[in-house]
Amino acid sequence: MSASATPPPSVTHFSASELDMLAKTADALSAYLGKAVLAEVILGDEGTEWVTYGVPMDENAKVEEDQTHVQLGGPGARILGNRGGLPHADDDTYDCLYLWAVQISMNEGERFIKLDHDGEESAWSDNLEDVLPFALTEEPQPDPVEDEEEDDEDDEDDDTPYERVEEPRH
Repeated sequence: MSASATPPPSVTHFSASELDMLAKTADALSAYLGKAVLAEVILGDEGTEWVTYGVPMDENAKVEEDQTHVQLGGPGARILGNRGGLPHADDDTYDCLYLWAVQISMNEGERFIKLDHDGEESAWSDNLEDVLPFALTEEPQPDPVEDEEEDDEDDEDDDTPYERVEEPRH
């Protein structure tokens, strides 16, 4: 492919499974922070997609000048996840405290680049999960019945918290 050729969308856009992971991350952040977290997919100037995460600000909140703000939502916005419980109104625009972003990169070995709360590159990888704050893979959980049986095998008498009982001498 020549330097002037446009890469295919499969390289410059998030796949359906990647969008699902990014949506689950927004929902997990909402639960973790106890606040609505929005995640919006944006097409950057270079033709690659970004996902920006932000917490909607209360209209009456005091604005800190050192905090980065972004506008998320609005007509045509691609919001991921459950919007942290906010209404699903397509036209609403939110002033948000910027948390972080993930961008697609055309650089070898760093398909995904995480930008921290200051907009600085803080992580990069060919694997999206490596730049997300939560592990989203579903590892099999141990069967509680099996664990209980294993515990029972270790102790002959679980009712006694000590080895033996001695009668007091008088």
